[in-house]
Amino acid sequence: MSKRVVVCGDDFGMNADIDGGMIALAGMGRVSAVSCLAQGPTFAANAHRLDALDVDVGLHVNFTEALSPGDAPMPALGRLILKAYARLLDAAWIDAQLVRQFDAFEAAFGRAPDYVDGHQHVHQLPGIRDRVVALLKHRYGPRRPWLRQTAPGMQCGIPLKESIKARLIGGLGAAALAREARENGLRTNRRLLGVYGFDGGKRRYSGLLQNWLFNARDGDLVMCHPALDGKDVSAMARQRRAEFDVLASPKLGDWLSANGVRIARLRAATH
Repeated sequence: MSKRVVVCGDDFGMNADIDGGMIALAGMGRVSAVSCLAQGPTFAANAHRLDALDVDVGLHVNFTEALSPGDAPMPALGRLILKAYARLLDAAWIDAQLVRQFDAFEAAFGRAPDYVDGHQHVHQLPGIRDRVVALLKHRYGPRRPWLRQTAPGMQCGIPLKESIKARLIGGLGAAALAREARENGLRTNRRLLGVYGFDGGKRRYSGLLQNWLFNARDGDLVMCHPALDGKDVSAMARQRRAEFDVLASPKLGDWLSANGVRIARLRAATH
Protein backbone atom coordinates (compact mmCIF):
# COMPACT_ATOMS: atom_id res chain seq x y z
CA MET A 1 0.00 0.00 0.00
CA SER A 2 1.40 3.43 -0.93
CA LYS A 3 2.18 6.06 1.68
CA ARG A 4 -0.20 9.01 1.45
CA VAL A 5 1.80 12.23 1.85
CA VAL A 6 0.57 15.82 1.62
CA VAL A 7 2.85 18.13 -0.38
CA CYS A 8 2.08 21.65 0.79
CA GLY A 9 3.22 24.87 -0.87
CA ASP A 10 3.59 27.87 1.43
CA ASP A 11 3.26 31.65 0.95
CA PHE A 12 0.59 31.96 -1.75
CA GLY A 13 -0.37 35.63 -1.95
CA MET A 14 3.11 36.98 -1.22
CA ASN A 15 3.76 37.82 -4.88
CA ALA A 16 2.68 36.86 -8.39
CA ASP A 17 5.70 34.61 -9.01
CA ILE A 18 4.91 32.48 -5.97
CA ASP A 19 1.22 32.36 -6.88
CA GLY A 20 2.00 31.32 -10.44
CA GLY A 21 4.35 28.58 -9.31
CA MET A 22 1.81 27.15 -6.89
CA ILE A 23 -0.98 27.23 -9.46
CA ALA A 24 1.20 25.50 -12.05
CA LEU A 25 2.30 22.75 -9.65
CA ALA A 26 -1.25 22.25 -8.38
CA GLY A 27 -2.41 21.80 -11.95
CA MET A 28 0.28 19.16 -12.44
CA GLY A 29 -0.71 17.30 -9.26
CA ARG A 30 2.67 18.02 -7.69
CA VAL A 31 1.26 19.84 -4.65
CA SER A 32 -1.92 18.79 -2.87
CA ALA A 33 -2.26 21.73 -0.45
CA VAL A 34 -1.53 25.45 -0.72
CA SER A 35 -1.12 27.78 2.28
CA CYS A 36 -2.30 31.35 1.75
CA LEU A 37 -1.16 34.65 3.24
CA ALA A 38 -4.62 36.19 3.22
CA GLN A 39 -3.32 39.74 3.51
CA GLY A 40 -0.60 39.29 0.94
CA PRO A 41 -0.56 41.80 -1.93
CA THR A 42 -1.55 39.30 -4.65
CA PHE A 43 -3.82 37.00 -2.64
CA ALA A 44 -7.21 38.50 -3.47
CA ALA A 45 -6.43 38.80 -7.19
CA ASN A 46 -5.28 35.19 -7.59
CA ALA A 47 -7.42 33.26 -5.10
CA HIS A 48 -10.05 32.40 -7.71
CA ARG A 49 -7.41 30.68 -9.85
CA LEU A 50 -6.43 28.50 -6.93
CA ASP A 51 -10.01 27.73 -5.97
CA ALA A 52 -10.62 26.01 -9.30
CA LEU A 53 -7.88 23.41 -8.72
CA ASP A 54 -7.86 19.99 -7.03
CA VAL A 55 -6.00 21.05 -3.88
CA ASP A 56 -6.74 21.81 -0.26
CA VAL A 57 -6.43 25.52 0.53
CA GLY A 58 -5.26 26.70 3.93
CA LEU A 59 -4.71 29.89 5.88
CA HIS A 60 -1.03 30.63 6.58
CA VAL A 61 -1.44 32.81 9.66
CA ASN A 62 1.14 35.59 9.83
CA PHE A 63 2.48 37.44 12.85
CA THR A 64 5.99 38.35 11.66
CA GLU A 65 5.81 40.13 8.33
CA ALA A 66 4.13 43.33 7.10
CA LEU A 67 3.13 42.21 3.63
CA SER A 68 1.69 45.31 2.00
CA PRO A 69 2.37 49.07 2.11
CA GLY A 70 0.52 50.62 5.01
CA ASP A 71 0.44 47.44 7.10
CA ALA A 72 1.34 47.91 10.75
CA PRO A 73 4.84 46.67 11.63
CA MET A 74 5.11 43.08 12.83
CA PRO A 75 7.69 41.78 15.31
CA ALA A 76 10.66 39.84 13.98
CA LEU A 77 10.41 36.08 14.50
CA GLY A 78 13.00 35.97 17.26
CA ARG A 79 11.27 38.71 19.23
CA LEU A 80 7.87 37.07 18.74
CA ILE A 81 9.22 33.76 20.08
CA LEU A 82 10.74 35.43 23.12
CA LYS A 83 7.54 37.31 23.92
CA ALA A 84 5.47 34.17 23.39
CA TYR A 85 7.51 32.12 25.84
CA ALA A 86 7.60 35.01 28.32
CA ARG A 87 3.77 35.10 28.08
CA LEU A 88 3.95 38.75 27.02
CA LEU A 89 1.88 38.59 23.83
CA ASP A 90 -1.32 40.62 23.92
CA ALA A 91 -4.30 38.29 23.44
CA ALA A 92 -6.42 41.11 22.00
CA TRP A 93 -3.74 41.84 19.38
CA ILE A 94 -3.51 38.17 18.47
CA ASP A 95 -7.29 37.86 18.15
CA ALA A 96 -7.53 40.99 16.01
CA GLN A 97 -4.83 39.73 13.63
CA LEU A 98 -6.47 36.32 13.36
CA VAL A 99 -9.94 37.73 12.68
CA ARG A 100 -8.60 40.02 9.94
CA GLN A 101 -6.84 37.12 8.25
CA PHE A 102 -9.73 34.65 8.55
CA ASP A 103 -12.14 37.33 7.29
CA ALA A 104 -9.90 38.02 4.27
CA PHE A 105 -9.64 34.30 3.47
CA GLU A 106 -13.39 33.78 3.68
CA ALA A 107 -14.06 36.89 1.58
CA ALA A 108 -11.91 35.43 -1.20
CA PHE A 109 -13.10 31.81 -1.08
CA GLY A 110 -16.55 32.09 0.44
CA ARG A 111 -15.80 29.32 2.92
CA ALA A 112 -13.57 28.24 5.77
CA PRO A 113 -9.98 27.20 5.10
CA ASP A 114 -9.37 23.48 4.79
CA TYR A 115 -6.53 23.80 7.29
CA VAL A 116 -4.51 26.33 9.26
CA ASP A 117 -0.77 26.63 9.65
CA GLY A 118 1.66 29.45 10.34
CA HIS A 119 4.11 31.58 8.41
CA GLN A 120 7.42 30.61 10.07
CA HIS A 121 5.37 28.11 12.12
CA VAL A 122 4.01 30.80 14.46
CA HIS A 123 0.69 28.98 14.91
CA GLN A 124 2.34 26.62 17.41
CA LEU A 125 3.72 29.30 19.76
CA PRO A 126 2.30 29.78 23.29
CA GLY A 127 -0.33 32.49 23.34
CA ILE A 128 -0.99 32.15 19.61
CA ARG A 129 -1.68 28.42 19.64
CA ASP A 130 -4.51 28.60 22.16
CA ARG A 131 -6.08 31.63 20.43
CA VAL A 132 -6.06 29.78 17.08
CA VAL A 133 -7.73 26.75 18.64
CA ALA A 134 -10.32 28.93 20.40
CA LEU A 135 -11.14 30.75 17.16
CA LEU A 136 -11.55 27.49 15.24
CA LYS A 137 -13.93 26.12 17.87
CA HIS A 138 -16.00 29.30 18.06
CA ARG A 139 -16.05 30.12 14.36
CA TYR A 140 -16.52 26.69 12.81
CA GLY A 141 -18.09 24.45 15.46
CA PRO A 142 -17.76 20.74 14.71
CA ARG A 143 -16.53 21.29 11.11
CA ARG A 144 -13.15 22.67 12.09
CA PRO A 145 -10.17 23.01 9.76
CA TRP A 146 -7.21 20.80 10.56
CA LEU A 147 -3.92 22.09 11.99
CA ARG A 148 -0.46 21.54 10.56
CA GLN A 149 1.71 19.51 12.90
CA THR A 150 5.37 20.58 13.10
CA ALA A 151 6.96 17.57 14.81
CA PRO A 152 9.89 16.45 12.62
CA GLY A 153 9.60 13.37 10.47
CA MET A 154 12.37 10.81 10.22
CA GLN A 155 15.76 12.38 9.47
CA CYS A 156 17.65 9.45 7.91
CA GLY A 157 20.22 10.84 5.46
CA ILE A 158 19.33 14.46 6.23
CA PRO A 159 22.39 16.69 6.84
CA LEU A 160 23.00 17.67 10.46
CA LYS A 161 22.20 21.37 9.94
CA GLU A 162 18.81 20.60 8.42
CA SER A 163 18.06 17.92 11.00
CA ILE A 164 18.82 20.32 13.85
CA LYS A 165 16.61 23.00 12.30
CA ALA A 166 13.72 20.54 11.91
CA ARG A 167 14.02 19.49 15.55
CA LEU A 168 14.27 23.11 16.70
CA ILE A 169 11.05 24.00 14.88
CA GLY A 170 9.31 21.03 16.43
CA GLY A 171 10.70 21.91 19.85
CA LEU A 172 9.02 25.32 19.76
CA GLY A 173 5.55 23.90 20.25
CA ALA A 174 4.82 20.69 18.33
CA ALA A 175 4.02 18.57 21.39
CA ALA A 176 1.71 21.18 22.87
CA LEU A 177 0.03 21.73 19.50
CA ALA A 178 -0.58 17.99 19.12
CA ARG A 179 -2.04 17.80 22.62
CA GLU A 180 -4.39 20.75 22.08
CA ALA A 181 -5.46 19.40 18.70
CA ARG A 182 -6.23 16.01 20.20
CA GLU A 183 -8.13 17.49 23.15
CA ASN A 184 -10.23 19.69 20.85
CA GLY A 185 -10.97 17.18 18.11
CA LEU A 186 -8.74 18.82 15.51
CA ARG A 187 -7.08 16.67 12.88
CA THR A 188 -3.42 17.02 11.95
CA ASN A 189 -0.83 15.57 9.63
CA ARG A 190 1.45 12.97 11.21
CA ARG A 191 4.87 14.65 10.95
CA LEU A 192 6.55 17.52 9.04
CA LEU A 193 9.24 17.15 6.38
CA GLY A 194 10.78 19.74 4.06
CA VAL A 195 12.81 21.80 6.54
CA TYR A 196 16.13 23.12 5.23
CA GLY A 197 18.11 26.35 4.92
CA PHE A 198 16.60 27.49 1.57
CA ASP A 199 19.91 27.27 -0.26
CA GLY A 200 21.91 25.02 -2.54
CA GLY A 201 20.05 25.24 -5.83
CA LYS A 202 18.38 22.42 -7.73
CA ARG A 203 20.99 19.74 -7.10
CA ARG A 204 20.87 20.08 -3.33
CA TYR A 205 17.09 20.37 -3.21
CA SER A 206 16.76 17.25 -5.37
CA GLY A 207 18.87 15.28 -2.92
CA LEU A 208 16.94 16.54 0.08
CA LEU A 209 13.57 15.84 -1.53
CA GLN A 210 14.57 12.27 -2.31
CA ASN A 211 15.58 11.79 1.32
CA TRP A 212 12.31 13.30 2.56
CA LEU A 213 10.35 10.94 0.34
CA PHE A 214 12.41 8.00 1.62
CA ASN A 215 11.74 9.08 5.22
CA ALA A 216 8.05 9.83 4.71
CA ARG A 217 5.43 7.77 6.48
CA ASP A 218 1.72 7.58 5.81
CA GLY A 219 0.12 10.88 6.82
CA ASP A 220 3.28 12.99 6.79
CA LEU A 221 3.44 16.42 5.15
CA VAL A 222 6.27 17.80 3.01
CA MET A 223 6.27 21.59 2.92
CA CYS A 224 7.80 23.51 0.02
CA HIS A 225 8.21 27.12 -1.15
CA PRO A 226 8.27 27.12 -4.98
CA ALA A 227 7.91 30.05 -7.36
CA LEU A 228 8.35 31.01 -11.00
CA ASP A 229 10.99 33.45 -12.19
CA GLY A 230 10.20 37.13 -11.88
CA LYS A 231 11.66 40.51 -11.05
CA ASP A 232 12.97 39.36 -7.68
CA VAL A 233 16.60 38.23 -8.11
CA SER A 234 17.34 37.57 -4.44
CA ALA A 235 18.93 34.32 -3.28
CA MET A 236 15.62 33.25 -1.76
CA ALA A 237 13.79 33.88 -5.04
CA ARG A 238 16.38 31.81 -6.92
CA GLN A 239 15.95 28.96 -4.46
CA ARG A 240 12.17 29.14 -4.81
CA ARG A 241 12.65 28.72 -8.58
CA ALA A 242 14.97 25.78 -7.94
CA GLU A 243 12.25 24.15 -5.84
CA PHE A 244 9.72 24.72 -8.62
CA ASP A 245 12.00 23.13 -11.23
CA VAL A 246 12.60 20.05 -9.09
CA LEU A 247 8.95 19.60 -8.19
CA ALA A 248 7.91 20.06 -11.83
CA SER A 249 10.52 17.60 -13.11
CA PRO A 250 9.41 14.24 -14.58
CA LYS A 251 11.95 12.66 -12.20
CA LEU A 252 9.62 13.35 -9.28
CA GLY A 253 7.29 10.64 -10.54
CA ASP A 254 10.16 8.14 -10.43
CA TRP A 255 11.13 9.21 -6.90
CA LEU A 256 7.56 8.86 -5.70
CA SER A 257 7.26 5.38 -7.17
CA ALA A 258 10.64 4.28 -5.82
CA ASN A 259 9.64 5.31 -2.30
CA GLY A 260 6.05 4.06 -2.43
CA VAL A 261 4.65 7.57 -1.97
CA ARG A 262 1.39 8.99 -3.31
CA ILE A 263 0.72 12.75 -3.13
CA ALA A 264 -2.58 12.96 -1.30
CA ARG A 265 -5.27 15.40 -0.25
CA LEU A 266 -5.84 15.98 3.45
CA ARG A 267 -8.91 13.79 3.71
CA ALA A 268 -6.75 10.79 2.83
CA ALA A 269 -3.75 11.65 4.96
CA THR A 270 -4.86 13.40 8.15
CA HIS A 271 -4.60 11.75 11.56
